[in-house]
Amino acid sequence: MKKNKGKAGSTAEKEFVFEFRAGKHNCVLKVPLQFPVQENISDLHGRLMLLHKIPCYVENELKALLSNFIENETIQDYDREAELALQRLTTGDVDVNQLTNMWTRSYVETTLEHARPEEPSWDEDFASVYHELIHSPASDTLLNLEHNYFVSISELISERDMEIKKLHERQATEMDKVMNELGNTLSDQDVNAVASQHFDAQQVLENRWASELKQVTGIQKQEYQEWVVKLHQDLQKSNNSSKINEEIKVQPSQLSELAHSGARMFEEQPQLEESFTIHLGAQLKTMHNLRLVRADVLDFCKHRRHGSSGAKLQRIQAALSLYSSSLCGLVLLVDNRVNSYSGIKRDFATVAKECTDFHFPCLEEQLEEVQQVVLYARAQRSSKQKEQPEIPKNGGDDKSKNVERNTSNILPGNITARDPAIMGLRNILKVCCTHDITTVTVPLLLVHDMSEEMTIPWCLKRAELVFKCVKGFMMEMASWDGGISRTVQFLVPKSISEEMFYQLSNMLPQIFRVSSTLTLTSKH
Repeated sequence: MKKNKGKAGSTAEKEFVFEFRAGKHNCVLKVPLQFPVQENISDLHGRLMLLHKIPCYVENELKALLSNFIENETIQDYDREAELALQRLTTGDVDVNQLTNMWTRSYVETTLEHARPEEPSWDEDFASVYHELIHSPASDTLLNLEHNYFVSISELISERDMEIKKLHERQATEMDKVMNELGNTLSDQDVNAVASQHFDAQQVLENRWASELKQVTGIQKQEYQEWVVKLHQDLQKSNNSSKINEEIKVQPSQLSELAHSGARMFEEQPQLEESFTIHLGAQLKTMHNLRLVRADVLDFCKHRRHGSSGAKLQRIQAALSLYSSSLCGLVLLVDNRVNSYSGIKRDFATVAKECTDFHFPCLEEQLEEVQQVVLYARAQRSSKQKEQPEIPKNGGDDKSKNVERNTSNILPGNITARDPAIMGLRNILKVCCTHDITTVTVPLLLVHDMSEEMTIPWCLKRAELVFKCVKGFMMEMASWDGGISRTVQFLVPKSISEEMFYQLSNMLPQIFRVSSTLTLTSKH
């Protein structure tokens, strides 16, 4: 049913009268109504039937008369307001020119054919230009430029760390001298004064370097985006791109390894990986790719200064899918505080600052936006909970208090398929479906580091639960996105043994009923 709307500024009370017979008695129903009526007619009719115990055989008649009464009285109110408006226009109380300008502006703003076409923003232009260039022979040129910028930032960060380290060493020496004189020539107030001076000096130094890094990354981002647009224009003018590709070359010392020593620049634990192909679905089956990988979660985010061919291939793959409908996602397990000051969030923030982001806002700006969304969602959730009646549950209050006290979203204990961590994983996969993320990396054991209590039976039980839940969620994906092929990478910590890794790799095909298997054992 339609809701009758009118001006909220002027209201009037009118009486609705309804006569009907109940047996041998003539009954009259009189109801005062406020016009304009803001209520739904069906709701108003239902309340009248219930409150006044109206017989059901006059229900339709009452509803018809009530609707006609409200409609006629509303039209009469509109007509009176229109007559008064015309009188004010005739007597000159209203400026005709101002009125026609308002009508013209409203018509133009609400009519599509008169609306101005939306001008593409700088971000949209840059996105289309970058996407075109990265799929052209100029892709090496872009990656070389990005690497040069990364090297300069890395050198700046190394200089910062060295200066901060020297300051800490100098302050530690000064504090040792002060502590040795404590009680002789110096008092507690003197020690506190020196500690305060050290803290202020640290803050000044860190703020200076933070400001310098912010300025340098801002300049790099502006130069990079302008250079990409100029390169695109030059390529459009000239079909020969070989000369342009020679403009930027990475210095051999930056990417080469120590060939004369016969050793690698750095030695890492071998990365184990196994790939599987599965078909999921009841009637229409969809092919998906699964990978089991042993690696550090932040290895997928780092830009290596002395990279191998595998690291460069990973960068190229990320660049090719950047502005496309085939994005990549990584699940990072953090606590429930939206910041970057503790735990793996701090490590991730450090990695993010090592290289200028040429495409998106910095991590701090993104976290601020997330914070605003979280506050809004929390306010909406609180308002809904206040509207709903409280239903007492045994132990419910204690459980909610424990969740609030806990600073970690996921604990390394036993969990079930209805645990918030598993349901959060389902929500992540649903977001992947709605935002074109076709490759997602998930920590299989729902932890990033191993501890003593994580025994082999514990790992197998946790992995089996996650495998089965993810399989169920992937089967749901067919109803979410119509059945799109996806790649899910299950990540296990580096500290896990090879024996444990192969036990997990044997469990995966049994649960997912794998169609084919591709085993890869690679090293960086």
